[in-house]
Amino acid sequence: MEQLISDESFMREALKEAQKAFDADEVPVGAIVVCKNQIIARAHNLTERLNDVTAHAEMQAITAAANYLSGKYLNECTMYITLEPCVMCAGAIAWAQLGKLVYGAPDTKRGFNLLNEKRILHPKTEVSSGVLAVECGDLIKTFFQKKR
Repeated sequence: MEQLISDESFMREALKEAQKAFDADEVPVGAIVVCKNQIIARAHNLTERLNDVTAHAEMQAITAAANYLSGKYLNECTMYITLEPCVMCAGAIAWAQLGKLVYGAPDTKRGFNLLNEKRILHPKTEVSSGVLAVECGDLIKTFFQKKR
């Protein structure tokens, strides 16, 4: 039960990042990376600001965490993401050998699970989904409703 509480509290931190993206008129996805119960990286989508389709929250968080650790592997880290990663981000997560992936809302249009291919992630990466899924999903729904 302790880990669930921890997962929820860390996902709330990722939601804070997603809110920053929302406020900046970016698709509201937030990510944090945790190592030994300490947040070492925070990120949100920057695709509009940077005019870069690869500037997803996950990619930004991987880069920041790798810089913090001075190494490219995140096998002792957990990433919390408000939305299921896309295939591009799942590939980057695999290459980083992330220890654990926790995400909130499913992405039924572009999420990596659409491939029905568990092998996209590193074989040792543990996955947990649905943490604060309603809150995470509601922020994205609100964003796209405002766009229409």
